[in-house]
Amino acid sequence: FHPQHGSLNKYHHSHPLRERARKLSQGILVIRFEMPFNIWCDGCQNHIGMGVRYNAEKKKVGNYYTTPVYRFRMKCHLCVNYIELQTDPGNCDYVIVSGARRKEERWDPGDSAQVLPTAPEQRERLAVDPMFRLEHGVTDRGVLERAAPTLTRLQEAQDAWKDDFGLNSRLRRRFREEKKTLREEEEEAAALRARAGLSIPLLREEEEDRRLAALLTLRAPDSYEEKQRLKRSEISQRSWFGS
Repeated sequence: FHPQHGSLNKYHHSHPLRERARKLSQGILVIRFEMPFNIWCDGCQNHIGMGVRYNAEKKKVGNYYTTPVYRFRMKCHLCVNYIELQTDPGNCDYVIVSGARRKEERWDPGDSAQVLPTAPEQRERLAVDPMFRLEHGVTDRGVLERAAPTLTRLQEAQDAWKDDFGLNSRLRRRFREEKKTLREEEEEAAALRARAGLSIPLLREEEEDRRLAALLTLRAPDSYEEKQRLKRSEISQRSWFGS
C-alpha cells in the first residue's frame, strides 16, 4: 500500500460496506430493517411482531413528487417465504407489497371523539390556496372550542395521577399487607398439615366450603360395648327354628 493509492478500500478493490454492498451494482443495499407493524406471514401463517429486525435488501423503486420510494425485501425467520414492504410517503406509512398481510389494529379517530388529522389532499390545498387556508383556520378554531371541555377533563385526570411517589407508596403498602396475609395463611396451613400428618398442599378456604360444612352433622361412631349389645339383641330376636 502506498498513499498514492488513495485508500485501503481502493487498494483492495473493495467497498467500505463490504458484504452489504455486494448487490450495489443492481441498486440494492443490504440494511438492518425493523418491522414497522404487526404482520402475518403468508408462508408459514405465523405472527411477526412489530420491532423484529431483519437483514433487508433496500432498493429505490420510484418517487412521490421529490421524495424517493424505497422497497425492502427480507426472508421470514420462520420459513423460506420472502416479504416485501415499501414506503408510502403520501400517507407517512409503509405498505405490504407481497409475502405477508398486515394485522389490522387501526381505528377511526372519529369513533372515539378524537380531533381528526388533516387529509393529504387538504394539506396540499392549504399550501397553495390562501382563502381555503383562512376558512380552514376558522373551522379549526371551532373544533378546538368544542373539544376544550374534553381536553380540560383529560388534563385534570392526568394531574390526579401525576403523583408517582404517592401511587408507588400506596401500591407498596398494599403489597406488604397482601404478603403478610399470604404468609399467615401458609403458616396456618403448615400447622394443620403437621397435626393431620398430611403431605398434600391445602387450598384456600372458600365461602362455598363454609356453607357446606355448616350443613354437615358430625356423629361419633358407636363404641365396642354398644356394638356388642346391638349384636346380642339381634341374635336373641332371631327365630330358633328355620323357616
